Amino acid sequence: MGVRFLSCDQGFVDQVRAGGPDAYGLPAERVVSDGGKPVPVLSGSCARGGGDADPSGAAVSGDAALCRDGADLSLCSDHCKAWTGAGVPPVLTTSPDYLLKGYSGENRIVDGTSRIVAKHEIVARAEEVFADPRVDYVDVRSARNNCFQTRIVRAS
Repeated sequence: MGVRFLSCDQGFVDQVRAGGPDAYGLPAERVVSDGGKPVPVLSGSCARGGGDADPSGAAVSGDAALCRDGADLSLCSDHCKAWTGAGVPPVLTTSPDYLLKGYSGENRIVDGTSRIVAKHEIVARAEEVFADPRVDYVDVRSARNNCFQTRIVRAS
């Protein structure tokens, strides 16, 4: 089947960096990174001492808010481009495991799809979840803090 990983929408990230509102109409909280904090827009990490913003947002195009529960979505405050590489993005190498959740076209969690998996099992689990025709996309979140990391869609 194959899967593809999506980075955050560049327009949303640029808007928040410029002081614009997050998906709830609020300004992002600004903090200084202690280094190594996963940053979904980069699918990488923020450097020590670099600023980062913690908005709540609909950072991937569409109506589905990535942090419906108010969890942080960390972005570097310095300008950077979204990750566009092939395969698994670097942000998914920073922890031993991740929480995957399958969502329907109505942006609702599909029962039975949520599971914590080891980082080397992410692609296999996503393909397994996509075998369910009710699933439109899979979100990858921190297994410890539930923060959004990236979105997975069917490759096609």
